[in-house]
Amino acid sequence: MLAEVDRPAASNGTSRPYANGKSHQRPPAPGTANGTHKSSTNGSTGSRQPDTYFGHNREEVTRILIQALSDMGYNSAAESLGQESGYELESPTVAAFRNAILGGDWSEAETLLFGAETPGGRAREGGNGLVLADGAEKNLMRFWIRQQKFLELLEQQETNRALSVLRNELTPLYQDSQKIHFLSSLLMCQKIEDVKSKAEWDGVYGESRHILLSQLSRCMSPSVMLPEHRLAMLFHQVKANQIGGCLWHSAASSPSLYSDHVCDRQQFPTQTVIELDEHEDQVWQVAFSHDGTKLASCGKGKQVIIWDVPSFKPIHFLGDHDSGVGNVAWSWDDTMLVTCCSDRHARLWDVNTGACLQKLERFQEPVTSCVWAPDNKSFVTGALDKNHSLVQWNLEGEKLCDWNSTHRVEDLALSPDGRWLVALNAESAVYVYNFVNQELKYQMDLQHRLTSITISQNSRYLLVNHNNGMAQLIDLVLREPVQSYTGFTGGHWMIRSTFGGANESFVISGSEDGSINIWHKASAHLVEKLNGHPPGCNAVSWSPTNPCLFASCGDDGKIKMYAPLLPSVLLRISTNSV
Repeated sequence: MLAEVDRPAASNGTSRPYANGKSHQRPPAPGTANGTHKSSTNGSTGSRQPDTYFGHNREEVTRILIQALSDMGYNSAAESLGQESGYELESPTVAAFRNAILGGDWSEAETLLFGAETPGGRAREGGNGLVLADGAEKNLMRFWIRQQKFLELLEQQETNRALSVLRNELTPLYQDSQKIHFLSSLLMCQKIEDVKSKAEWDGVYGESRHILLSQLSRCMSPSVMLPEHRLAMLFHQVKANQIGGCLWHSAASSPSLYSDHVCDRQQFPTQTVIELDEHEDQVWQVAFSHDGTKLASCGKGKQVIIWDVPSFKPIHFLGDHDSGVGNVAWSWDDTMLVTCCSDRHARLWDVNTGACLQKLERFQEPVTSCVWAPDNKSFVTGALDKNHSLVQWNLEGEKLCDWNSTHRVEDLALSPDGRWLVALNAESAVYVYNFVNQELKYQMDLQHRLTSITISQNSRYLLVNHNNGMAQLIDLVLREPVQSYTGFTGGHWMIRSTFGGANESFVISGSEDGSINIWHKASAHLVEKLNGHPPGCNAVSWSPTNPCLFASCGDDGKIKMYAPLLPSVLLRISTNSV
């Protein structure tokens, strides 16, 4: 609930408190124009180095190296590099601003911020060396600083001073009355723990000041204040670019920096290694558990089977259904499973025992879909019932919330971060809800009948299957299509597509002609078209823990497991399945 933007986390998995590797205070030096300083006596005795390093700006490279060395704890090496090169990571003013934030000297921080220049503007006489990034707003940055000051006063139980800051310092800066009202409500909290919980803030002795500094640093020009962990971010970009260009990416581990990344096509899962035929009729869906150790399958034959992975032996047959089962949903901890049935009931099952825990009240139309809330304590069902098409339930089978939507729901998807709930109607529209407050954010008419939806692990992209033989990738934030995948056969039945492979590098879909189609997600290049389940392949599921394994199912009543052609992989799966 902090101001304007989401709470920034320490990037790259590091808990280092200093965003740019500097922890010591330096005296201010007026007149410094940017974040670097050429020393007249830098300790170097060699000849002058060229201005570029293999075409890259030498100063930029050196400053990034100094930051990286400090990030990794090689402070002496960082200092030595600075002395030998004559470049500083940041100016004394930037260091003073950093220490003011981390030390809680809010007056000094605002004074330094007040003297900051805007990018492209004329340098004022006596400018202090701080330069803001394009689009940065000083008042918003001041608001963030004063908000931290307000919260720390509440933590110190100095309510009167906190109220004064709210009235006289925060309110005049910010036009968002809802945000001001939220901060006002914190004054009513009886316990410090309630303030921290409600504000999603961990206090002065937590990471809050470092998070504030990270937030402020994004508003500074990189010429004076490098983005956090810049070298690591450049490495991430290099790896992502190489992975994005790898048509058969199947490596779960991060690529090495020592050599260019490429995957062998033989490592890609194209070989049918096992066929499972326990179902007596069409199989409509398969879904791996989140930990990859189980697989659930359902279909026209009224039973759901839970399989062990990698032995692929049945663990439970869930048979208390009066009609076909079209959808299953694993709880986040994989201990429970919801089944959605054409008999107009949804059922909650214990995965360990195979017992039915709850049978929800009967809908007026078939239950089509289900997603679990991030807290693992409730789930949402979708149904063709216009009166109760979107309903949230607790584990006791009690109704928690009814969206009272007027559209039918054919399929559901919930983003892993718990932000987006997306519903697909039985025609051509998708409805995007804020899952937290149940508000409809927007809807899109995609002009064709839609059959399934799923959301990427980064919660950014929605994959929608059309019945005209096209899958579409939609940016949930920008609200626009960004890629499309063609080549499969659509028609009258529900065909499911999903993301898969290492880093979700692929889009995979069934097809009414029985084929399995795999596209490279970024380029939309069709990398494989496999003969799956004539006369129709209904669904596919890629293992979330093994990028070289996926499952498919179809109207032939079979489930097929696909893995690479490598003999070692085939032998391992064959041995486990005996």
